[in-house]
Amino acid sequence: MKIHILDDWFDTLRGLPCFDLLSGHDVTVWTDHEPDPVKLAGRVKDADCVVLFRERTKVTRALLDHLPNLRLISQRGAYPHVDVEACTNAGVLLCSNKGADGANYAAAELTFALILSAMRQLPQQMASAKAGGWQMGVGRTLRGRRLGLYGYGRIGRAVADYARAFGMDVVWWASEEGRARATADGQEVAPSRAAFFADSDVVSLHLRLNAQTRGIVTAEDLAHMGPKSVLVNTSRAGLIAPGALLDGLNAGRPGVAAVDVFDSEPLRDAADPLLAHPNLIATPHIGFVTEDEFDKQFADIFEQVKAYADGAPIHMINPSVYVP
Repeated sequence: MKIHILDDWFDTLRGLPCFDLLSGHDVTVWTDHEPDPVKLAGRVKDADCVVLFRERTKVTRALLDHLPNLRLISQRGAYPHVDVEACTNAGVLLCSNKGADGANYAAAELTFALILSAMRQLPQQMASAKAGGWQMGVGRTLRGRRLGLYGYGRIGRAVADYARAFGMDVVWWASEEGRARATADGQEVAPSRAAFFADSDVVSLHLRLNAQTRGIVTAEDLAHMGPKSVLVNTSRAGLIAPGALLDGLNAGRPGVAAVDVFDSEPLRDAADPLLAHPNLIATPHIGFVTEDEFDKQFADIFEQVKAYADGAPIHMINPSVYVP
């Protein structure tokens, strides 16, 4: 098959063990991002299969209309960026392993790195040292402070383990079902939503973004946070109501935000009011960006390609279009 892999910005995948799963196929790897669907279609017009790199490229009807040869899209996880109905109408099979096992430890590790960075002022202290200014302020110790985790899932539970190793108290908030699971597991659940935000020194978001969770963290929630509190978001920017985080930082609640995700990505405008805010610590959506995590995720994706080529597709999202 002719396989096109999109958005491998650092040309990482060809050097990973999982790439051997595509042996025998004609593989093209694109190391930049092409947002225009017509131009993108021109690049991949001969593709039998397109491999998506997370949510970096949207698959729309406009794109599919220009790809008559396409038969398979392979990716991993949720797919809000893919128009499944358009895929079905175009006879394109979407395969995605939504139930992949194990926590994303890369994202959990970055979350805790951001917590440490915010509490110990690491970006500011490093910049001051390199500029010859030496120390610029006084950080805060994690031991004995309270970490509020919103979302009782695998990544959040991994972060909780790291926090406890540092001597932090952990408290949870989640959906009613999530709170029930946390309680059943012997975890501490906040007595109320308002108390969760008000009493946590650090709040970290660990929710999937969907219609129910979009904008779930409101301006009112942030207003409950203390002036020295930290909000961490390595999940999705859309979990926070539009404009609420910038307004909250301007109001001093939370005092600091440390985020890996933005409403518009890639965000390259250094003057963007949120990105440029002095109380924002930012990383460029690197929560999953490690060689180890890539190899794990793309092994799933390439296994789906191999299974399709062998006539036994797996993880089909719209199986009605598959004709053996």
